Amino acid sequence: MQAETKEMVIGIPRALNFYHNYPFYYGFFSALGIKIVLSDVTTKQTMSDGSALVVTETCLPIKIYVGHIINLLNKGVDKIFVPSIQSIAPKIYNCSKIRGLPDLIRNVIKKPFTMVEATLDKSEKNQGLYEFLSEAVKPFGITDITKIKEASKAGWRTFNNFHIMAKSGMSYKKALSYALQGKVFIENSNKEYPISIALVSHGYNIYDDRASMKIIDKLESMDVKVYTALQLSQEQTMEGINTLGERMYWANEAEMTGTAGHYLKDNKIDGIIALNAFGCGPDSLMVERIVRKAKQFNKPIINLTIDEQTGEAGFVTRLEAFVDMLFRKKRANIINKIDMASNSDDYVLNTEYIETK
Repeated sequence: MQAETKEMVIGIPRALNFYHNYPFYYGFFSALGIKIVLSDVTTKQTMSDGSALVVTETCLPIKIYVGHIINLLNKGVDKIFVPSIQSIAPKIYNCSKIRGLPDLIRNVIKKPFTMVEATLDKSEKNQGLYEFLSEAVKPFGITDITKIKEASKAGWRTFNNFHIMAKSGMSYKKALSYALQGKVFIENSNKEYPISIALVSHGYNIYDDRASMKIIDKLESMDVKVYTALQLSQEQTMEGINTLGERMYWANEAEMTGTAGHYLKDNKIDGIIALNAFGCGPDSLMVERIVRKAKQFNKPIINLTIDEQTGEAGFVTRLEAFVDMLFRKKRANIINKIDMASNSDDYVLNTEYIETK
């Protein structure tokens, strides 16, 4: 009697690089017959579980990540993907907490499980993408590099489909859902918004509904069109970094300074919202540069900081005040343009009229 083949399962926390890389991971692991189990969406309990195991000064995204590891363990997943993304390009590094993520998890989580700790470090030799992917599937006994490379093509296909839809303006959730189904749709929205805002932050701050308190939904309910890094190409974000007079150092800098630099020059953008997590060192440096540059472009900007204690009422109040200021500023600009036209030497009074009795 033939022995039953054990199902290959890997757990992926719904946190940190999940919001950028999951379309690729889904295509890659699925092509190799590895089933993915995701942790549940972030809740207050997720934050509490993670916060209880790390020091107070730890940033919110790491606390959330730890909470998602616990969630997967509670689901009975025994192999969990905890990558160490050291460097995404030569001399372009992640922050120390993300680089040392496997060590952090190993030291705070005491339950036994197999940590799939693949390392990507493009600043070092022999730690590129294929080495990273080989480490990710080694615990499942997959070592054939040809199969791994073929599976990576499936990953890139899903990843590219997701970004095609996201760049067209489709919401993150819809684009992700379609991409995982192997579908591509382009939406053409004719709705016009009186105000446009660029939301500058990392994907794990924006698209985690609990962390961001559904900031995009809240802004759209205020009749605001929201733009993020997802609508931009790599070339546009690199140009944005140059606009701010910076050189790329941090791995996530394209999402912050690159996105801000691009939208600061964009006349259709009425204001900038920078959303960052309390305790994030790299973000505090980048946001300070963005705020300074925004003054030169005369572009209104507000910096919102989130942590597990952030109250929704105060958060919404600040959003509403900023949006109201943008509405008033835009009305004032329109009135000024009308006044300038009426006082212009080129202005000619219209004397043609029809008198009615």
